[in-house]
Amino acid sequence: MIRSRAWLPTPVFSILLLVVWLLLARSVSPGHIVLGGFLAIVIPLLTHRFWDSRPRIKKPLVLLRFVLRVLGDIITANFEVAYLIANPWRKLNPHFVEYPLMLEERFTITLLASTISLTPGTVSANLRMDGKTLLIHALNADDEEALIHQIRERYERPLKEIYEC
Repeated sequence: MIRSRAWLPTPVFSILLLVVWLLLARSVSPGHIVLGGFLAIVIPLLTHRFWDSRPRIKKPLVLLRFVLRVLGDIITANFEVAYLIANPWRKLNPHFVEYPLMLEERFTITLLASTISLTPGTVSANLRMDGKTLLIHALNADDEEALIHQIRERYERPLKEIYEC
């Protein structure tokens, strides 16, 4: 008997590929469904060995709180950036900040860098080769230590709690 994981290593990704294929084709004809289904099975089979193993979520409720916090921060930061841009007489203080990482896993470091970049006004610019420092550009950073503390408490500690307990 064939195990489902052997021929379908990432079922959610396969379903997503099929849906995207049908949306791009703008058709749900049997031919497109068969071709999309074929691609949805073959692409993950050919590429799954290149992917890192998926981490286990140790605390799903903390993950839910983290996602809601990030969404709220994105909305708030959009208004703050719009205010900064709409007021040309206000002097911006752009700044590069070297952020020392507590995280060690590549997946969680990627999540942190993506979260920082998703929040308007900050962008993750570089990860040092040793994987211990993240270079962040902030649109308006008056206090470097306050920015580091805010990122650590709002994003890094919850990610560490969710994935790296």
